[in-house]
Amino acid sequence: MGITSLLPGQLGFGTAPLGNMFRAIPDDEAHATVEAAWDHGIRYYDTAPFYGAGLAESRLGEVLSAKPRDSYVLSTKVGRVILDEHETATPDFGEKGGLFEHGNPNKVVHEWTADATERSIEDSLKRLGTDRLDIVWVHDIAQDFHGDMWLSKFEEARTGAFRVLSRLRDEGVIKAWGLGVNKTEPIELALALDEPRPDGFLLAGRYTLLDHAHALGRLLPMAQEQGVDMVVGGPYSSGILAGGTHFEYQQAPPEIIERVGKLKALSDRHGVSIKAAALQFSLAHPVTAAVIPGATRPSRIAEDTAALAENIPAAFWTDLRAAGLVSSAAPLPGNA
Repeated sequence: MGITSLLPGQLGFGTAPLGNMFRAIPDDEAHATVEAAWDHGIRYYDTAPFYGAGLAESRLGEVLSAKPRDSYVLSTKVGRVILDEHETATPDFGEKGGLFEHGNPNKVVHEWTADATERSIEDSLKRLGTDRLDIVWVHDIAQDFHGDMWLSKFEEARTGAFRVLSRLRDEGVIKAWGLGVNKTEPIELALALDEPRPDGFLLAGRYTLLDHAHALGRLLPMAQEQGVDMVVGGPYSSGILAGGTHFEYQQAPPEIIERVGKLKALSDRHGVSIKAAALQFSLAHPVTAAVIPGATRPSRIAEDTAALAENIPAAFWTDLRAAGLVSSAAPLPGNA
């Protein structure tokens, strides 16, 4: 079963910020943001144990557990087991060091074996206050967390998590599984396997207005040929396309700030919201099933839903292409 057929709409909600990414968020603000997503009709929610060492899952579950379970779609991830003991050393999160320094203090074990996968799912169900998951992503078996060791992590997942999730899908325990990563190469490897075969993938930060050419070169043609769907995570490139200062979870470098300035000038000239341009660009590729921007303030949800519905003139996309601000290979809304 493909991912698109499972999802109730093109706009979902990504919960990484609810794990206290970048800043400590009060519980009531986090809960109000999830309630705002619900009130605006969003019915797909994505989370992970990694987000604040279980904090995002717990906060999401505190709200969704009061909603009818058949009325929403829920995905989480495997690859991290959250222990009861507290971390005493600085966690090694590769390029993403310090990302969840305000999250729960629990120790996080990175493991993609069969046993760890089953334990991770059991723990997630408890934190989320639910009896089932719809989609499970294999999380972060990529270079940004593991450097030159990433291929060994991929192999651990191939013989562990992939097989467990394939079995759970075949048994009807979950509806679909795939990879949730910030790099294209692990997904390309997974799509080249004879078995186990993923149903889709969550690609964060690699199909945005600021960064999409690499994904268009190999991954997305492979996915389109095989009928495998993509959920786009991080459509605002860690916030820089939504008025923030982060790109790739770090302070944006000068060349990115300059590029965003050009995008902003063009969008202002056409009276277009840059958030609308970002969301609608990511959705224009035929492989894309949904976008899942994150938020920690209820007002951001209203902005996201408005951005999705905004009418963007075809001339904007034409000028965007002419200015060299998007790849010539990128599909654009309205076939501009």
